[in-house]
Amino acid sequence: MPNDFQDDIDAVSDIPAVPTILDVVCRTTGMGFAAVARVTDDRWIACQVLDNIHFGLASGGELKVETTLCHEVRQNREVVVIDNVADDPIYADHHTPRIYGLKSYISMPIILPDGRFFGTLCAIHPEPADLNNPRVLGTFKLFAELIAYHLDADDRLRVARKSLLDEKATAELREQFIAILGHDLRNPLASIDGAINILEREQQSDKSRRVLTMMHGSVTRMSTLIGNVLDFARGRLGGGLTLSLDAETPLRLTLEQVVSEILSGHPGRNIELSYDVETAVAVDHERFAQMFSNLLGNAVTHGSAEHPIHVRSSIVNGELHLSVANAGPPIPRDAIQKLFLPFKRGKPGGRMQGLGLGLYIAAQVAEAHGGRLDVVSDDSETRFTFRMPAP
Repeated sequence: MPNDFQDDIDAVSDIPAVPTILDVVCRTTGMGFAAVARVTDDRWIACQVLDNIHFGLASGGELKVETTLCHEVRQNREVVVIDNVADDPIYADHHTPRIYGLKSYISMPIILPDGRFFGTLCAIHPEPADLNNPRVLGTFKLFAELIAYHLDADDRLRVARKSLLDEKATAELREQFIAILGHDLRNPLASIDGAINILEREQQSDKSRRVLTMMHGSVTRMSTLIGNVLDFARGRLGGGLTLSLDAETPLRLTLEQVVSEILSGHPGRNIELSYDVETAVAVDHERFAQMFSNLLGNAVTHGSAEHPIHVRSSIVNGELHLSVANAGPPIPRDAIQKLFLPFKRGKPGGRMQGLGLGLYIAAQVAEAHGGRLDVVSDDSETRFTFRMPAP
């Protein structure tokens, strides 16, 4: 049998109630054979069968559709019921009873909720039976509708799974593209940075020095963006962020270096650093600087230029705390829950810059250190706080 009906057979087989339905059909009507059949204009396929009379047809078996009464059921979408072939004015001389030696028969259409015809719930017996009554017809109709709704649910589930797999494949391809693009962008950026360094050592006019300073800041910013892109792709593709912990280098030096770099690009801003950490803390200083730079850059971008940015670092109850606070408009409550998601940049036309990966990468660095990032925001200030164990 071609595989084009295997999904239908599997779908019926996956409905736990079908064996019980077939058993109830046979017990309540006295019929010896019952089946759920997939019926098309040219095929009749048994999806699931209960055979107590050795009819000889198993699940997956096929009958010539033109030899079945289910063919008429499909065409008319109406139940066919025969108590006794010999007494039936329509089917007494029909070829189907003669071919299969049946004397009683019932076939109820299975119509999916969207109106598509699937097949039939049918039963046959070599002896007459009492079928054409409200009790039997109502039972068959109820069972056929139950099967139809199960099949529809299964179909919807398969479509959803396929959509999810397609979406996952697209996401993986996008992230691989991002990783490759980010890697390839570093080479020309390094060339530009090298050229700027060469020019800075030569005699320049005041205007040229300002341009070179602006270019150097742009290269630094671009390098940060590429690093964020690569870290995002690395995390999503399974590599994750790797750490090289160092407890010897003072953490204060790392923080002061980041503050200095931020101020070089924003000389008019006021950043107040308070450092109260006496014990050595094992961190990956490069990753820690990346996280702190993202938090501090975020404060510079969105904070009020008329108020200082406060950076506090201390040990509290065995934890290292690093907070970055700025004045300015509060973050809307519904936006706070999405701050650490990738590619979340706020409303178009606002002051959001970059790819929307900075806070996401910062949160990933925090998590890699066994810590977390929290944020509180109100009319007085917005404060991001990093916490990690500091044994």
